[in-house]
This record gives sequence, C-alpha cells and structure tokens, in this order.
Amino acid sequence: MENLYIVILAFVSAVTLGRIIIPNVLIISMRKRLFDVPDERKVHKRPVPRLGGVTFFPVILFSLCVFTALRLVLGLGPQEGEAETLMSEFLFLMGGLTLLYIIGIGDDLVGVRYRRKFLVQIVSAAMFPLAGLYINNFYGLFGIYLIPEAVGIPLTMLLVVFITNAINLIDGIDGLASGLSMVALLVFGVLFVHFQMWSYAMLAFVTVGVIIPFFSYNVFGNADMGRKIFMGDTGSLTLGFILSFFVIKYCMYEPEMLLRVKSSPVLVSFSVLMVPCLDVVRVVLRRARNRRPLFMPDKTHIHHKFLEMGFSPRKAMVTIQLMSACFCAFTITAIQYMNNTLVFVIDLVAWTLLHQWFNQVIKKKRG
Repeated sequence: MENLYIVILAFVSAVTLGRIIIPNVLIISMRKRLFDVPDERKVHKRPVPRLGGVTFFPVILFSLCVFTALRLVLGLGPQEGEAETLMSEFLFLMGGLTLLYIIGIGDDLVGVRYRRKFLVQIVSAAMFPLAGLYINNFYGLFGIYLIPEAVGIPLTMLLVVFITNAINLIDGIDGLASGLSMVALLVFGVLFVHFQMWSYAMLAFVTVGVIIPFFSYNVFGNADMGRKIFMGDTGSLTLGFILSFFVIKYCMYEPEMLLRVKSSPVLVSFSVLMVPCLDVVRVVLRRARNRRPLFMPDKTHIHHKFLEMGFSPRKAMVTIQLMSACFCAFTITAIQYMNNTLVFVIDLVAWTLLHQWFNQVIKKKRG
C-alpha cells in the first residue's frame, strides 16, 4: 500500500510542476516569438507557442528519480536482481528520451530534416534491445508464439519508430495526441499497479500527471490572451517513445508474467494505440497508392476527415477519443472469449468500414 501512496505523490508532483512550468514557457515563447505559424494545412488560425512539450521530459525525470529514491530510502524498492534489470531498462530509456528531446527541441525551434529525425529515432529505438527488451512472443496471434532474437530485435526497433511517429503525426488538433496518450498511459498504469510493477506504474502516472496541465492549456486556453500552447515535436516524440517502451515491456514474454496475464498482451497494447497506429498505416498506404512522398505532410489524417465532415476541432477530438475507447473496450473484452487473430481481423474490418462511411459522408458534404 505504501508503494501506491508514493505513486500518487509522484503523480501529484508531476501535475504541480507542469502547472508551474508551462506558464513560464508561455511567457518565454511570447517574448522570443517562438510560434507555430498557421498555414493551409493547419487547423489553428493564429500563431500559437509550440514549446509545451519541453516540460515533459524534465518533469518526468525529476519526479521519477526523486520518488524512486524515496522508495529505496523507505525500503520499498525492488529486490537486488530485479533492481539491476530495472536500472538497465530505465537508464537506456532515459538515454533514448534525451536524444529525442534534443532533436525535438531543434525541430521546434529551427526545423530538422526528417532523415535526421529518423536516424535519431532508430538510435533511440536501439536502446531497448540493449536493455534486453524486445518483442519475443505473439501469444498466438496468426498462430505465432515465440519469436527468435534475429526477428524480434529488428521488429522491436521498427515498432518503436512506428509508435513514436504515430503519436507525432496524430497531433493535428487540440488535445488529440495528448488525450489518446493519457488514455493509453492510464491503461498501462493500471495494469502495472495490478501486477505490482511499481516503478513502471510510477512512470505511467507521472507522464499522465505532466500531460494534464498541458492539456488544459492546449484545449481550453485562449490564443488571443496568450494562454494556449502546443506540445510540438518535443512533446509528441517524448510521449510516443514512452508509450513504445510500455508496449515492448508489457508484450515481452516472461514465464512468471504469463501466469498472471490471462489475455494477449500484444492485442491489449494494440488496442490502446489502435487509432493513431492504424491511421498512420492508412495514410502511408494511401500516399504510396497515389505515388506521393510518404513523409510529406497532408490533410488526410483521421482528424482532417472529421473536420471535413463538419465537426468542430473539439468535437472531433472527443469523438475520436470515444472511438478509440470503444475499440479498446471491445478488444480487451473479446480476447477473453475469442481467438486473438479473429479479434484482430474484426478490428481491422471495423476500422476499414468506418473510414468508408466517413468517405461517403465527406462526399455528400461536398455535394
């Protein structure tokens, strides 16, 4: 019970620090005129500061370090063997986050070519296999169980880069990327609390804590009064990388973990990130079919579709969140009673049919 109290204290500290720092970031951004300038592809109409994400990594690092140290002082920390594994994983995680934090700030301030960003993302993704974390089991999805290292390690690196970019690309309207990330982090946080994996639960809830004050400024802030802020690439890369860490950690097969997990970790992880991940797949396939540059920004993401259907940005955000929650609830429930592959196929079919319906609505709207 003491560990749970410390997790709650760490969460409160992250909320408090974020609430203190973000207004100061707004002041600096306004004085130095560090704005995200609107163009034909963007939804906002006025210049808005885009450095909200610079608060994420420092606050997460501070809260995690301080309250992990508190656990150790109180004798609540992990045992010796477990502590070595935990330290290795978290040090490599922080190393990757540092690289992404630097490249994210560079992109938000002066712009960075996507090739350089991909290179940094690949190097950061390599941190997980170095820590001993990689996808090593599909838990029966497509009839596949154990996966050899030669397949699992490159697959893990690809998945980390994919999830990191998925969160980055879904960040197109106020509150969407941060809201989807909060829901996913809460799911992982509750799972890790359930399994008494307190350090991972602390990281999840601390990250939720730093998102909350940002979300309030991003969604409810007034741009005319200088009270609105975007997370920028710094924030989205940080959230995407942390989420990919949780996906790999939760999915990695461990004999003692399998005794406690009664469902498919792969599908549970997929369900909480289904909307941003499948949206990226759909957009990339569409660009490839139309022979357009795969990484050139456009207005074909799911939030753009909702805006074309006549939704306001806030209604679009709420609706997409609800859609994501429904997919998540269905998948987590269905895998208790149905074959994993069948559940996965149903999700894909439902996603495809929904987009066909969205396209028909847009066509009618255009007349």
